[in-house]
Amino acid sequence: MTRRTVRIAMNGVTGRMGYRQHLVRSLLAIREEGGLDLGDGDVLWPEPVLVGRRESALRAIAERHGLTDWSTDLDAVLTARGEAAVDVYFDAQITSARPAAVARAIAAGKHVYTEKPTATGLASALELARLADAAGIRHGVVQDKIFLPGLLKLKRLIDGGFFGEILSVRGEFGYWVFEGDWQDAQRPSWNYRAEDGGGIALDMFPHWSYVLRELFGKVTTVMAHTATHVPRRWDEHGTPYAATADDAAYAVLQLESGAVAQINSSWAVRVMRDELVEFQVDGVQGSALAGLRRCRVQHRSATPKPVWNPDLPATEPFREQWQEVPDNAEFGNGFRAQWELFLRHVALGGPYRWDLLEGARGVQLAELALRSSAEGRRLDVPELTP
Repeated sequence: MTRRTVRIAMNGVTGRMGYRQHLVRSLLAIREEGGLDLGDGDVLWPEPVLVGRRESALRAIAERHGLTDWSTDLDAVLTARGEAAVDVYFDAQITSARPAAVARAIAAGKHVYTEKPTATGLASALELARLADAAGIRHGVVQDKIFLPGLLKLKRLIDGGFFGEILSVRGEFGYWVFEGDWQDAQRPSWNYRAEDGGGIALDMFPHWSYVLRELFGKVTTVMAHTATHVPRRWDEHGTPYAATADDAAYAVLQLESGAVAQINSSWAVRVMRDELVEFQVDGVQGSALAGLRRCRVQHRSATPKPVWNPDLPATEPFREQWQEVPDNAEFGNGFRAQWELFLRHVALGGPYRWDLLEGARGVQLAELALRSSAEGRRLDVPELTP
């Protein structure tokens, strides 16, 4: 057995997502199981190099997990030679800092894997894709939702023809993010400042872009309304600030197939759902309700016959009339699943479709949603090409 080491500069691992999902549950989990089996006796061993602004936080993470390489100097990491050289640059920073850092990594000849959105605007996102292609590096963008159990089951239903003609998709996402005055907010304050790249449209529409495209086909038009429902919040130091970014977005999206998607995204909604995000898909032959883990169905042959009567209380147990879709497989962590695919792409080559151009499509949809809201009209979504 031959062990091949891939050194990965991980920028932003002091944040919740970068640390928990990408470092601990993905790369360190791969290491705990002996590395990534590439076949033919080869094993890929990921070696994280932690990068960030806070020296004390990086040192603490490194010591906690027995890692030796960390730095507050990104340029030094990217330009290191010999055994200290890194092969891959990963970015989980604040969005506004991402484009410049990714561009520096591309210029240094490093393969790039990054969180989304890849930039705060389409022009910048497209430029990164073009730079990466011109440099001949391998590049990918995190698209974690399609690797989660609920949506994998939904994809299984679609591929199996369960729905017949799909008529509509309705997505509900969100939860109440505390304002920060009497309880600490669950999200960092920059999320609510437009000047720092915040806003739920920019945060979530890149997700909806790849979920819809992967499962149902590309989006052709968007009509959206965004709002800042909570205009005053308190930051991590207890200081009040004006929320300048949208905390809710309501969208109607036309799909190329003719189906219509309606997706509500809000950080100012209290949850009355089984999961924080759910998608209901209605087709001629059946319907499904998928969350991040569960998926339930109601086939045409088992659809009850509700009758509208406002004079009497509802007696039908509507939730009980749906059938659970079995797992029929073991589902691992969605972030790790995509990490493994990207690392195989780095090591072995071959096609990889979740690249920086796909990331740019997500930024495009967010940008068009914000513009649609500002102009009060429906907008076409042009197809992006390399």
